[in-house]
Amino acid sequence: MTPNTRRIVGRRSLTTLVCGALAAGGLAAAGVTALEPGAASASSHREAPLISGTPQFDNTDLYAFVSPDAPDTTTIVANVIPFEEPAGGPNFYTFAEDAQYDIHIDQDGDAQGDLLFRYTFDTHVKNDKSFLYNTGPVESLDDPDLNITQTYDLQLLKLKDQKLVKRTYVADDVPVAPSNVGKASMPDYAKLRDQAVKELGGYEAKTFAGQADDPFFADLRVFDLLYGGNLSEVGNDTLKEYNVNSIALQLPNELIQESAEQPVVGIWSTTNRKGADGKFRQVSRLGNPLVNEVVNPIKDKDTFNASAPWDDAQFLKNVTEPELPKLIEAIYKIPAPDEPRNDLVDVFLKGVPDLNQPPHVRASEMLRLNTSIKPAAKPKRLGVLDGDNAGFPNGRRLTDDVIDASLQVVEGELLGAKNDLGDAVDKNDQEFEKAFPYVAQPTAGSRGPLAKGTDGTKGDVRNQLGDALTPAGTSGTGMEDTTLIAVSAVSGAAGFLLIGTGLMWWRSRRRIRGYY
Repeated sequence: MTPNTRRIVGRRSLTTLVCGALAAGGLAAAGVTALEPGAASASSHREAPLISGTPQFDNTDLYAFVSPDAPDTTTIVANVIPFEEPAGGPNFYTFAEDAQYDIHIDQDGDAQGDLLFRYTFDTHVKNDKSFLYNTGPVESLDDPDLNITQTYDLQLLKLKDQKLVKRTYVADDVPVAPSNVGKASMPDYAKLRDQAVKELGGYEAKTFAGQADDPFFADLRVFDLLYGGNLSEVGNDTLKEYNVNSIALQLPNELIQESAEQPVVGIWSTTNRKGADGKFRQVSRLGNPLVNEVVNPIKDKDTFNASAPWDDAQFLKNVTEPELPKLIEAIYKIPAPDEPRNDLVDVFLKGVPDLNQPPHVRASEMLRLNTSIKPAAKPKRLGVLDGDNAGFPNGRRLTDDVIDASLQVVEGELLGAKNDLGDAVDKNDQEFEKAFPYVAQPTAGSRGPLAKGTDGTKGDVRNQLGDALTPAGTSGTGMEDTTLIAVSAVSGAAGFLLIGTGLMWWRSRRRIRGYY
């Protein structure tokens, strides 16, 4: 029997669709292969050898939390492409076209996905004779001056025993928020961000894809043998002003829960890459933060990225006999807790009992979120460790300080070894948004100090440039008989100076006239 495939029509809710898929759960999907990772090997920030060379496919972080302004919904944020330099043009940051970016949801704690939301992207170029990402100031996502754009399709796959039962096309050709080139190119980036938020089916479901400030905050110089052994370098947010590409999805709790009586869900993200043979193979995986960086040894990192939660027994020793506490003991003389570390198994592989541990849970690595826990009015950065049960490791909010919380647990906080260990970076450098998609706007490529002699008023740089290139005694409207050996591109081509002719074309809104 061929799996049922159809598109959403009108204002029909996603909840209705999934309920229908659940009702069809007994249907066999003959001829459909299991949706398990392929045999290829190869999340987080550059944590595994193979994926570090292909950043478009690299999951950097995963977040899942009950939406603070819509507590009957859950928001999931999956980020890719670590360390995006804001000024990294002219080839700015796009999602890969030969990738499937997947968000998996386990509704019953058996370590197998029941719902899978799949994002696939297409890239569109208006003028391939230009080297520019945008050929003028961009005022909307459909602005003709936005030369390179992306759109995506979103599918919902209902699974049973990792076999496809039903496929629904939830949305198609949804526009992606572009990279934030700079103030001259994108004078109102917030407007572009808002236009990239799409409601799904008219109900409490929303989707977003685009660039964002990297919400992960940490002093990553920890890898210099834990800050050089004296903590003199600690406290600098290494990820400050770097961006990522974000996928955000807001879903009704009733859609993703098994039931109101069993509200705990498991969530993880993966990226599948299309090979030369046309088949997609999983190359990146992410659930809890830091697992593949500091829990798995090098020999297991690529294998983990290609594996699935139901096979996580192979990595159990990495959790029960962790390397990190021994390293801390060697450098700082803080005694490592006794092994085996079953406390870490309970917290990170099963969920906290009576909080976010589902009944009959199978130990596996993923975020676990109790969707019935209401958002905290004043979130505490250490989450559950500080009595805030709406925070990490019950899911993960953008404001949760996962470095400090994880370090304290690894050093035995739950075993009676009270400590206040951390990296002295307690919050993100940018404020998060109050509404979906919540991630902060990306740092603009034009960030940095102002040009010498400017005060930030509109037109400063352009006026100085014009004055500098206008010979004394001319009207400034032309530069006949003047040879200019200069080419200027001010944040996405404010203007061009042509060598030899001495002609300079300017136009209102700094658009290029007569170019190609």
